[in-house]
Amino acid sequence: MFQQTPVYDRLVAERGDVPVQVRGEADRIHRDLAQILRQASTARPSAPQNVFDPKLPPAAL
Repeated sequence: MFQQTPVYDRLVAERGDVPVQVRGEADRIHRDLAQILRQASTARPSAPQNVFDPKLPPAAL
């Protein structure tokens, strides 16, 4: 991505590699949310649709 400089190396030594830590946390959150969304979509029972029910809620008609 970019050439590391002595300043960057010194910051990483002092503070840790923050971009790598942020990417790791973002990946973890992404995996957690994907798992939650999968569970939510499979946990919701799908009731049979009544052909006589309106497609839109009454307030939207």
